[in-house]
Amino acid sequence: MDYSSLLVAALAIATLMLSVWAVSVIISDASIVDVAWGAGFVGVAWAVRLTSEGNAGRQNLLLFMVTVWGLRLALYLARRNLGHGEDKRYVRMRRHWGPRFWLISLVTVFALQGVIMWIVSLPVQIGMSIDSPDLGWLAGVGSAVWLGGLTFEATGDWQLARFKRDPLNAGKTLTTGLWGWTRHPNYFGDACVWAGIGLVTLEVGLWAGVIALIGPVVMTYFLINVSGKALLERDLVRRRPGYADYVKSTSGFFPLPPKR
Repeated sequence: MDYSSLLVAALAIATLMLSVWAVSVIISDASIVDVAWGAGFVGVAWAVRLTSEGNAGRQNLLLFMVTVWGLRLALYLARRNLGHGEDKRYVRMRRHWGPRFWLISLVTVFALQGVIMWIVSLPVQIGMSIDSPDLGWLAGVGSAVWLGGLTFEATGDWQLARFKRDPLNAGKTLTTGLWGWTRHPNYFGDACVWAGIGLVTLEVGLWAGVIALIGPVVMTYFLINVSGKALLERDLVRRRPGYADYVKSTSGFFPLPPKR
């Protein structure tokens, strides 16, 4: 394994996050880190691909998987968020820290997300750095899981965007389509995408593959318990009428038939 790929990924992430942080200070909007999240993984994948000696088939497959997922997510969030002011999460942080927020945000927002990005992207870094074996059946399974997750995530985002475009739905909760089977189809799809990427890398060998699976596990943990589902639902239960009933009737993460 070419361990320099780990350093290349770290340098790429540090450069990106420092640059985005500097822009956020200039425009007083830390929300741009959300757009940089998906794009950052694309940058990592390309940086490692261009600098590492690995199996070309696996490198190209992982590069394709990460690029498609990352660019779709970045473009979706850019279209949804940019021009609508700073996200309320960062507004609260800015109000709490006052004049020190510009420096605090470097550590607690940008550097923290950069570290998480490096950990989550481990299967990309490792998978691109080992030159054997060739792609096999496990890569096929991983690709299928990735495609299913990407389709699930993109469909959920599309359904939510269409729901929000209707003024009559203001303040309401989407409970149909994929959102009737899970309260967070986008997060579930995200987890499947990275599980698929992890399976592709698992084929390179037991120990390297197991280490690579740390990334998908960390991603899923954060989606469920930290910055995804848990954080979002604490806010929605407080401010959206009927959301508590939606919680009782609909699965929180894994898609399940709606309860009557």
